[in-house]
Amino acid sequence: MTDVASKPKGRMPLDLIGGWEVGLVSLMVVLYIGGAVLNPAFFGTTDALQALLRDSARFGVMAVGMTFVIANKDLDLSIGSTLGVIGVVFSYIFDPAHYNMAVVPAILACLALGTVIGLINGVLVTFLRVPAFIATLTILFIGRGVILGLTGGRSILFALKAREPEYRWFFQIGEYNALGFNNQIIIALLVVTVGALVLAKTRWGYETLATGGNQQAAAYAGIPTNWVRIRAYVTSSLCATLAGLMTVAQDKGITSAAGLLTELIVIASVIIGGASILGGRGRVIGSYLGAMLTALLHKVLREGVPIVRTVEINGQPVEVRATSTLPAGAIPAFIGALLIVAVLIEPYVIRRKLPQRLWARLTGGVPPRSLEIDSVAIEGAQTRGTVATDRALSARGIGRFFARRDALAITLWIVLWFIGLALRPDYWAGLPNTFAILLNYTELALLTLGLTYVIACADIDLSVGSVLALSGGVAAYCLKVLGLDPAAAVALGLLAGTAAGAVNALVTVGLGLPAFIATLGMFYIARGLAAWLVAGQQLTGWTEQFNLIGRKVGDILNYFSIPVAPGLAGRILNVVSVQTLWMLFVATIVGVVLAFTVFGQKVYATGGNRRAAAYAGIDTNRVRITALILSGFCAAMAGVINVAYFRSFNPVAGQFRELDAIASVIIGGGSIFGGFGTILGALAGAAVITLVRALLQLNIITEAGSFSLPQHWVNAFIGSILIGAVLIDIWVRQEGIIGRIRDALLKRRKPDRRSRDA
Repeated sequence: MTDVASKPKGRMPLDLIGGWEVGLVSLMVVLYIGGAVLNPAFFGTTDALQALLRDSARFGVMAVGMTFVIANKDLDLSIGSTLGVIGVVFSYIFDPAHYNMAVVPAILACLALGTVIGLINGVLVTFLRVPAFIATLTILFIGRGVILGLTGGRSILFALKAREPEYRWFFQIGEYNALGFNNQIIIALLVVTVGALVLAKTRWGYETLATGGNQQAAAYAGIPTNWVRIRAYVTSSLCATLAGLMTVAQDKGITSAAGLLTELIVIASVIIGGASILGGRGRVIGSYLGAMLTALLHKVLREGVPIVRTVEINGQPVEVRATSTLPAGAIPAFIGALLIVAVLIEPYVIRRKLPQRLWARLTGGVPPRSLEIDSVAIEGAQTRGTVATDRALSARGIGRFFARRDALAITLWIVLWFIGLALRPDYWAGLPNTFAILLNYTELALLTLGLTYVIACADIDLSVGSVLALSGGVAAYCLKVLGLDPAAAVALGLLAGTAAGAVNALVTVGLGLPAFIATLGMFYIARGLAAWLVAGQQLTGWTEQFNLIGRKVGDILNYFSIPVAPGLAGRILNVVSVQTLWMLFVATIVGVVLAFTVFGQKVYATGGNRRAAAYAGIDTNRVRITALILSGFCAAMAGVINVAYFRSFNPVAGQFRELDAIASVIIGGGSIFGGFGTILGALAGAAVITLVRALLQLNIITEAGSFSLPQHWVNAFIGSILIGAVLIDIWVRQEGIIGRIRDALLKRRKPDRRSRDA
């Protein structure tokens, strides 16, 4: 009896390269020729090709690790900040102005740190069950906080020490070799080769693709799926570590902006390279070619087009050669749009077999059958546990309050207020500080109002901070550049934010993409458009009538020459602002709708179990669209008020506010899995985040003098609060871990008592 091999010889489990990669190469050739036509001075030389290969080397290395993560049906948004943290840590250890150590200890410390970051991501996603985009997004923000905290927003450079002979072997990584090309290209090709062979030809790769294709079936087949996913995150983090080392080797230092936008470029590269956001498919060579294509598009946009201008000097026309480039913000907006388009390739090109069907139509052949195209979006795990709700119904007395999902936020709000009062009793409760806290609170509270609806629907909106900037930028542009009246500027600003929310709804609900992918793309698109609109500059100087919506009530009365009442009433008018009153008005409306109307119940039903809600006759698509549009509208209101309060617009307005808003909703009792959330809880959560930021900015006076906490670490602290809030939601509210531990202890005590009685 002869055994017949059930698997094809020489091909396990996937080809190294296929028709998709050939198409990518063809597209790159066409784009490169187009670049040479537009800018022959650059793209017509061999320097352009070398620059393309060099610039795509780091992206390609990180794309290798990201391919393993996405093939697992996960996502890693932390690779950009990991690159930056690794560069900063290496610089701190190596720089003569800091620890002044050798290269080898710095490299070993970076490898250890990269491994730890990957393990943290993997454990959070697998054993602690935190959604991948939340876990890695939080690590991204914590990493950014660490970078700013260690660098103080400045660069760390060590060009002189890097020239010393004993360190040349490392810093030659970023230089050109005797063959005339950069050594980073060799490293990238080696990493891509190893990654491609591992994913396509080894058991490791088979386990990765099986886990992403069907995790439950893979577990039944004996594959340790949790370890496979953790392994992928460690691989991704180590690839980002290598990219960080390549960065410091080339630049002989690091900047505080290192790694910005990198995560978006790498994710887009992997998806363009043929990987599926649904998991189970991906090729490393395709991801590398996707990185090259993305870098080529980036370079074509950034290099611009040579032009000749004619200017008049002393009455004589003089031709001046110049380069027409895109304004600031255009490239981030383009990369954000590219991410969305890249993800749409999966359901609308690959699954529908669009190229094959087009070829069949051209040749008169029989078109192939499309793959299954339903359920394109990745649906997060629905709310399973109702432990917190059951406990609230059965509790008595003060226990009923502490059993509420928003009790944590309300309690923290009170505790933090009294902590501030204890630290600075002379300042904390005063009118100036109260007014400042209320102003910061109002902006964040407006963002949380719409986001509460979105999260209750089991979606997410990562773009609220960027939409804030876009709306404020549109209002400022209309006032300063177009000279429109305040009412028209406010209307157009609100329209811009609402339109951004509508685009999020269209891409998420209409096109079926995951909400975190759609809104992550909008995160960069809106931020880029805001900077593009004002050419990256700050705008200021318009009529004071517009600024009134950001002023205190007392200031408005003074503007119209209305006397302010003396006493307590006057003091209150000098603390409360128009924007705070407006926020309370909007919060009352959306709170009543969510808590006491049929639509509010539809929101909870949609988030609790979307399929069951649809079977009950609820138009879940309409509910989700409404929630996402409302989120954009609330962010737009915050953006317009931001411009009025500061009397100017800065393109960085609202930066990292999405993290604050998500943390506020989760702390306030919302569930990242949907089905829960109240406006009161979200407002209390926003108060907690606002008070935390205020305490970190507080100048504390002691007998030895005064001091304040370092401001650059605020984002790291807020990120830690968010991940803690998500873990509380999953393990305390959903799983009732405290009650389970208590029951286990009680069961253990009962046998002890019986043995004593016996």
